[in-house]
Amino acid sequence: MKKKFTILGCGSSLGSPWITNYNGKLKKDIKNIRTRCCAHIQKGNLSVLIDTSPDIKQQILRNKIKSLDSIIYTHEHADQTVGIFEMRPFYWLNKGKIPVYGSKRTIKALKSSYKFCFKEKHGYKPIMKANIINKDLLIKKGKVKLLIKAFDVNHGLINATGYVMEKIGYISDCNNVPLKNLKYLKNLNYLILDCLKFAKHPSHFNLETALKLINVTKPKKAILTNLHTDLDYFKIKKSLPKNVIPAYDGLSFSF
Repeated sequence: MKKKFTILGCGSSLGSPWITNYNGKLKKDIKNIRTRCCAHIQKGNLSVLIDTSPDIKQQILRNKIKSLDSIIYTHEHADQTVGIFEMRPFYWLNKGKIPVYGSKRTIKALKSSYKFCFKEKHGYKPIMKANIINKDLLIKKGKVKLLIKAFDVNHGLINATGYVMEKIGYISDCNNVPLKNLKYLKNLNYLILDCLKFAKHPSHFNLETALKLINVTKPKKAILTNLHTDLDYFKIKKSLPKNVIPAYDGLSFSF
């Protein structure tokens, strides 16, 4: 059975380079060209997206993702959600609504901002069915099952959702994991974790705080994502512990 996790995008909210072509002092290399945060998990014939970034069409085409069964959302911010409209062809392909999952807050915001996806309007049929996650989520397709643990993490003034599946943790936007939820991050094979900048930030981990959490949770391998324009792939890679690497768009691993 094919089991593959892919980081579709690892850039911060504006990606790199920005629309103005600004890229800080990043070395000109494909590993520093970053689309907005998004990920994909393939388990057998089951295909699940984590978030729908503004760059989702490009990300799906580049990674040759041919099917989509469900979407799980980390939170409602634009850089995680505005690509939702691009999912219409999967609705046509599936001949049915795409199940989407998120916290109560996230689902409420999605239904408000993207009403056309969930409610018929002007003759357009809804393409999605919204589902609120509590703590555990089981996504099934035939005999294939994907069990997902969902838990709150702090993201500045709001809570976002962290996910653990198949001993893989994914927390793309976060500045703190509540003590009661640290247990979900123990004994992981992979932890994909927010690491925005060198400097401290009110709603994201920076390099120092991300490494502190990694040191506490001790995953076999950690991958830093949500990288801003001051974090050059090659420079920070040299300084990181052996079990920690910076992400790049398209980075994938089997599990």
